[in-house]
Amino acid sequence: SRLPKAVYPLIETSQKLAIDYNIVFPTDLLTMGLHPQSDLEVAVAYAYNYWMTERVLRYDDSIKAMLYLPFSDANACLNIVKEFGNKKGVVGFLVTSVRYQPIYHNSYMPVYKALEEMGLPLGFHTVSYWMERPFQQFNRFLSAHALGFPLYNMIQLTNLVINGIPERFPDLKFIFIEAGVSWIPFVMMRLDTDYLYRQSDAPLLTKKPSEYIKNFYFTSQPLEHTDNLDHLQSIFNMFDAENQLLYASDYPHQDFDTPSSIYDLPFLSEKAKRKILGENALKLFNIKDPVLWAAKRRNEARKLVRE
Repeated sequence: SRLPKAVYPLIETSQKLAIDYNIVFPTDLLTMGLHPQSDLEVAVAYAYNYWMTERVLRYDDSIKAMLYLPFSDANACLNIVKEFGNKKGVVGFLVTSVRYQPIYHNSYMPVYKALEEMGLPLGFHTVSYWMERPFQQFNRFLSAHALGFPLYNMIQLTNLVINGIPERFPDLKFIFIEAGVSWIPFVMMRLDTDYLYRQSDAPLLTKKPSEYIKNFYFTSQPLEHTDNLDHLQSIFNMFDAENQLLYASDYPHQDFDTPSSIYDLPFLSEKAKRKILGENALKLFNIKDPVLWAAKRRNEARKLVRE
């Protein structure tokens, strides 16, 4: 009864999809990084993070969150990590990919270091932004949506890799969210090729860009459609999807994926399916005793039915 009413549909839908844990983030904040007032982004970040930790996460163990970092203010980000990083249900932090701050700037290094020391992953959640100057050539939402989502994650990933952030913080885990998987081989091959030509532009790197990217995590949704599953299998192999891919639903958006989007793939072994659908995330987010928690929820549901 203490949970906000908006949370109940999330829990109900998760039970229908056989999902034991939700790691949530609101769509309404995905373009907050474009706001011209940095102090407003910081204020909204604090408000959302307080609301999540005080009104939601403390009351239901099935809901986890990667809290919002206002990357327009590096000092505020560091303070938020220190203040909220150990709160119940906080399993990491998240940056919205649609923004123009240089995420390789030295002012962010204390933030990356704090996250690494606390063992908390950093996610980059993308979205399409139709008002981007090149995208104004499009006359359909479909076009901006198809290209926009992978574009912004490619930009942030490239800045991280080429500026040696994974080299400087080798134990910090990065996640790239809601761009599917087809773009991953493209950016791996493009960066490797240019790195061979101009290694002097990336002096901190000790290996090819693709080798760093293979240690990143990616979310499945929206998993791209293909008439030839051999193509999708090759993509999965290129970035070691069995160990680096996390199932995501994005319910209730038009392109949400049910668990069957992974489970029905014929080229995946039973072991790989279990990893992608849950075990990779449990390990990454350090979630303990999932079987015990699932049994507890089932017992509670049976009790409610009897009553």
